[in-house]
Amino acid sequence: MTKTKSRILTALALTTALTAPVLIAPMFTAPSAVAAAPTVSGVQDFSDLAAKVSPAVVNVAVTMKAGGGEDGDEPRMSSDQQKQMEEFMQKFAERFGVPMQPGQPGQPGKPGAKPQRPAQKGQAVGTGFIIDEKGWIVTNHHVVGKADEIIVSMSDGRKLPAKLMGGDEKTDIALLKVESSKPLPYVSFGDASKVRVGQPVMAVGNPFGLGGTVTTGIVSARGRDIQSGPFDDYIQTDAAINRGNSGGPLFDMDGKVIGINTAIFSPSGGSVGLGFAIPSSLAEGVVAQLKVNGKVERGLLGVQIQPLNEELAKSMSFDGDKGALVAQVSPDSAAMAAGIKSGDVIKSVDGKDVETIKDLTRMISSMKPGTSAKIGLWRDGKDVTVIAKIGGDQKDAAKLIKASADKADGKQADKKAEPLSYGVSLAPLSKEAREGMKLDDSVKGALIASVEAGSPADDMGLKAGDILQQVGKESVDSPQMAADKLKEAKNTGKPVLMKVYREGMTRFVAISPRAA
Repeated sequence: MTKTKSRILTALALTTALTAPVLIAPMFTAPSAVAAAPTVSGVQDFSDLAAKVSPAVVNVAVTMKAGGGEDGDEPRMSSDQQKQMEEFMQKFAERFGVPMQPGQPGQPGKPGAKPQRPAQKGQAVGTGFIIDEKGWIVTNHHVVGKADEIIVSMSDGRKLPAKLMGGDEKTDIALLKVESSKPLPYVSFGDASKVRVGQPVMAVGNPFGLGGTVTTGIVSARGRDIQSGPFDDYIQTDAAINRGNSGGPLFDMDGKVIGINTAIFSPSGGSVGLGFAIPSSLAEGVVAQLKVNGKVERGLLGVQIQPLNEELAKSMSFDGDKGALVAQVSPDSAAMAAGIKSGDVIKSVDGKDVETIKDLTRMISSMKPGTSAKIGLWRDGKDVTVIAKIGGDQKDAAKLIKASADKADGKQADKKAEPLSYGVSLAPLSKEAREGMKLDDSVKGALIASVEAGSPADDMGLKAGDILQQVGKESVDSPQMAADKLKEAKNTGKPVLMKVYREGMTRFVAISPRAA
C-alpha cells in the first residue's frame, strides 16, 4: 500500500492475508445502456443497474513473496492483528451466515489441527473488471504489480488464473488476461469528461475480501490532485470504498465505467466518504497501450518546469499567473532542438491553454513520440511560437550534483562576501568551492555564501551553497556582476527574478527588496 508520510491518504487494494469468499450471482451477457433508475419511496433504485454490471466485476486474489505487500510497502500483519482479523471474520460469518471457505481467516481446519499460515507467502485482495469477452481485465497496478500468482474469482463461482499483461505505475493501472471456454460478461468505458458534480454513481468491488459488494453515492468533485503522481486528475465520490475495492469500477447510471476506484482519504483506513477514482478519460488510453505493448510510451519535451505565482509573473512583466515556467532545458531534448529556453513561459500546446504545470505534463505525455507540437511561449515580453518534435521517455541528461552548503561556505572563508539587501552574501565559485561541491566548469554563476535568517531570500527558500546564475534577464558569472544587477533591480522597487542552481537542478524565484 502506498505510504502516507505527510498526508492521510490511504491506497486501497491490498488487505494482507485475506482471501475473499465467492458470492455466486447469475451470469449475464455484456451490459448495454441502462434506463434511468426508478425511485422507490423517494430513494433511487440501483437494483437493475447492479444486476446488469456486477457479473463483469471480479475479485482479484494475489499471492506474493513474504514482505511484498502493495508495491512492497505495506507491512504484514502482526500475529495479534492476524488473530483479531480471524476472530472478526469468524464472528461476522456466524452472525450474517457468510460461508467461510477452507483456508480463509477464521475457518477451522481438521479437528485438533493448528491453523495453517503460509510461512513464505503473503496474500492480498483487490477488484477488477472485464472489458472484453475474451478475458481482458483492468485493475490497479498496486494490486498486482508484485504478484507471484493471480487468481480471479468470477461471479459464477469459477476461479481462473490470470496473467499480468502490462502495468503503468504512474497512473496505477494494470491489465490482466484470463482464458475462458466461453465468452465472458464485460463492461465498457464511459466518457468521464461529461461527468457532473452531484450525479449519482455506483461502485462495485471486493471490500475486505467480502466480494460482490455494491455501494452508491454521488460525484463529489472532479479534477482532484491528491499528490500521488504526475497525472492526478481524480473523480471524488462519497460512495463507500474500502480496502479491497482498489481496481474496481465506478459506474454512471448508464452502466458505463467512468472511473477506477484507487484511493481513499481516511484517518483510520476505512471509508469516511472520500474516495478517489481514476477517470476513464485517462484510463482508456493507458489500457489501450497496455493491451498492445504491455507498457505505456509517453511523449517527452525535456524541460524542468515550475508553477508561476504573482511575484514571478510581475518580475517577468507577464500578465496573470497561468502557464508553466521553464526552469531548465535538458541537453539533446525536444525542447532544446525547438529553441525553448530557460525562463520561457509555456502558455499553450497546439492551441490549448496551459494553466498549470499538470496541464503541460498531461498534454505532452499523451502525445506519441515523434509527433510535432506547436508550443506557445512568453519570452522577453512578447509571444513566441516554436515547433517541437516530441521525444520519448529518457533519463534526464542533467547531472545530479550533491552540493554541500556547509563545505561551500567553509571554502569561501578567505573570500570577501558582499552583504546585500535581499539577505544574501555572494562569493566567487573558486576552484576550492567547485571541488567541495563537486561542480564542473560548465556551472557558472555567483555562490550564495550565506542567507540571513528572516530575509526575503530566506523566505523564498534560498540557502548557502546555491548558485545565482541570472538576475532579471541577465546571466551573471561573478559576485560583483550579480551584486550590481541586484542593486539595479532594487532601485526599481519591483520584485527581481533570480535563476538559482542547486544539486543539478535550476529554478526561478522572484524576491522583493527590503530597506537596507
